[in-house]
Amino acid sequence: MKANEYTKVKMNSFAVTRDLREFDKETGNIYETVAILSKRANQIATEFKEDFQERVRDFASHYSHDTFDENHENREQVELARFYEQLPKPAILAIHEFENHEIYFKLPEK
Repeated sequence: MKANEYTKVKMNSFAVTRDLREFDKETGNIYETVAILSKRANQIATEFKEDFQERVRDFASHYSHDTFDENHENREQVELARFYEQLPKPAILAIHEFENHEIYFKLPEK
């Protein structure tokens, strides 16, 4: 998923207190749930990083020594940084996906 698609997710972007008993219902173990959430949050963070680097490359390819262009590019870079700062944190997105059964995971046989 691209970062733009995460802006369409309707959720509370702030950390809220949650009932731990709800998290271990699917896995049977809170530690396995935390491991699943951690892996998914890392995947989301990697997606954000790759998307951000792709967009920053566009600025680097259009670099000019003209001061007007530099000011314009700096303004665009600031807007891009603000966009990524306003996105929900990857851990909160992972929890949202887990609660809505949007994460596929497979538990190893015991």
